[in-house]
Amino acid sequence: MPMNSDNTEQPKILLVDDNESVRTTLSSVLIASDFRVTTAANVGEALHLIDTEAFDVLLCDLHMPGAGDGFTVVSAMRHTNPDAVTLVFTGYPALQEAMDAILLQADEILVKPMDVASMVALIRAKLQKRGRRKLTNIERVAAILERDSDATIAHWLQRVNREPELMAVPLDDTRRTGHLPKLLQELVKRLRVPRSLGTKAVSEAAVLHGQIRQSQGYSVPMLVEESRVLQVSIFETLQRNLSTVDFSLLLLDVMTIADEVDSQLKQTISSFMAKAELNAGDRAA
Repeated sequence: MPMNSDNTEQPKILLVDDNESVRTTLSSVLIASDFRVTTAANVGEALHLIDTEAFDVLLCDLHMPGAGDGFTVVSAMRHTNPDAVTLVFTGYPALQEAMDAILLQADEILVKPMDVASMVALIRAKLQKRGRRKLTNIERVAAILERDSDATIAHWLQRVNREPELMAVPLDDTRRTGHLPKLLQELVKRLRVPRSLGTKAVSEAAVLHGQIRQSQGYSVPMLVEESRVLQVSIFETLQRNLSTVDFSLLLLDVMTIADEVDSQLKQTISSFMAKAELNAGDRAA
């Protein structure tokens, strides 16, 4: 197909892929199909181009080495140019749940190897149907957990009420959930002021929780089960907010959540055991 001499009528595509052969091959095909193509080999290059140029289409590999990968690029395009058609491609078609989540911010998932003719047709169809999008109210995980703290605690309590092991210790709802607001506050703070995974920091709420649970008659396995239910409840909160969550930092935030909750659990168990030893010493005296 001959190229249109009037560049203003040629849709402009940003192609992002760390594989040079993919960039070269797709660029040639797209240019031959009457598109203008700009390429980026990594997330940094893509973000710079998105910040400095306007594009009609983003065509981006979801899986690239380095911080952020394709999620970052998709989020940046949605923020900067919400009217652009956003297509991502992946070599892992089995990740259906992840794909469904990505589609909340991307227009389509393309599975490698892609049929080039179908891809070109899809781009043209999306361009014809695109309309001005409203900017999605994208939120960081910390903001979501802070906003939905009460709902997370409520879902945690519902799950705990279905666990006979935990319900063996009779407590009212206030004493059962009393440790959670502070633990969640500490988690939100950790997400907002990040530190390296595995970094040790004292959790006053976790230490106090261990002491209280020891006096209430809990066991260490019960503490572990409580912590497991907390992680499940936190991730349920994120699942309910997938339409607004900021995917660019989601993976790092999820790792931070797991790291922080595990750190809190370790400190809870340590204070629980210290309290038990102190009580045993007092009884022996």
